[in-house]
Amino acid sequence: MEHCVERKEFTILIKFVPLLDQLKRNCGGIMHTSLKSILFLLGTFCWSTAPAVVDNPDKLGIVTGSEAGTYIKFGQDMAALTKQYGLSLLVKESEGSLANIRRLISKENAAVGIVQSDVLGFLTRSQDARMRRVASLLRLVFPFYNEEVHLYAHKNIQTFDELAGKRVVVGTKGSGNWLTTTNLLHMMDVEPAERMNLSPPEGVTAVLTGKADAMIYVAGKPVKLFSNIEQLGNSPKYGDLVKNVHFVPLDDPKMMKEYLPANLTPQDYGWIEQEVATIAVKAVLVSFDFSRKLTPYYERRCRELGVLGAAIRSNLSLLRDNGHPKWNEVDLEQDVGLWKADTCSRVEVVRSKPKRSDPDDFLIKELEKCVRTGTCE
Repeated sequence: MEHCVERKEFTILIKFVPLLDQLKRNCGGIMHTSLKSILFLLGTFCWSTAPAVVDNPDKLGIVTGSEAGTYIKFGQDMAALTKQYGLSLLVKESEGSLANIRRLISKENAAVGIVQSDVLGFLTRSQDARMRRVASLLRLVFPFYNEEVHLYAHKNIQTFDELAGKRVVVGTKGSGNWLTTTNLLHMMDVEPAERMNLSPPEGVTAVLTGKADAMIYVAGKPVKLFSNIEQLGNSPKYGDLVKNVHFVPLDDPKMMKEYLPANLTPQDYGWIEQEVATIAVKAVLVSFDFSRKLTPYYERRCRELGVLGAAIRSNLSLLRDNGHPKWNEVDLEQDVGLWKADTCSRVEVVRSKPKRSDPDDFLIKELEKCVRTGTCE
């Protein structure tokens, strides 16, 4: 694609944002039977960092997040909506926010992505001018929702400070989750005995089985990965494991200087007994700046972003009623502060009339998925 940065700049980006390590082992052949069963119940058997879809230049590529997270659900909701406007979104799984930024400025068909707001700040505050240039090529399409920080740990850990000297799952290197975790540990001057770079399903399993003491995971509640723990709690085989874990409160005044106050409730996760204070970052939809040039490719992408922006603004109530619960928290006009607003997505006129606008489309899609796969949410 024409929007990749210069080779020198991309080399610098790779230096600061390591490519994520792929799991090289066969999950089914190595894991103990009980671990495999837990991973299956959590909804993911073998974690893969490779994109699950094939590029199609005729579609607007959007990089999201893991299969277990909220980003990809938002991407799927937007894809179902924009299809009615004649715009096809290619929703792609991803390793996290920093990986999404890397992919946005690469040759891949990845014109739009969902990232954490503190990741954008990380790039902007870089002392390297070339990293700041990378940040300057990105634009804010829409602010979305708060992403809650989940500190999931054994019950003998009651505060963040007690992570010192413990085995802590920090996420895969370079992911937005890894960045937020690293930031919090540095902010609170806490040094774990071991920082474990595991995928989300592996991290949950490691804490449940005692191979890790705690896990920090950033995603919009309710996260399916943690919701599924309730199923384990009802299992005679795994119920005792669930009794030994909980969410640790995060409410230190130091954290509130950079993060937003939030909470986790029994309505979010049926297996916890009371509300837990925590913190949150903002998830934002960003794109490459396609208003920079007047080439046919840039102009086409800019028109597509115009359709995307108008479709979301015109149908936010529909998304709130039929999409992921986090759509109810979205304020499209909220000021994020650091980033320039994208101009392409703020074109007032919708370039294609919707083929059909039926709220039942979302319900029908979910019902068909339920019947086809047996997975009913």
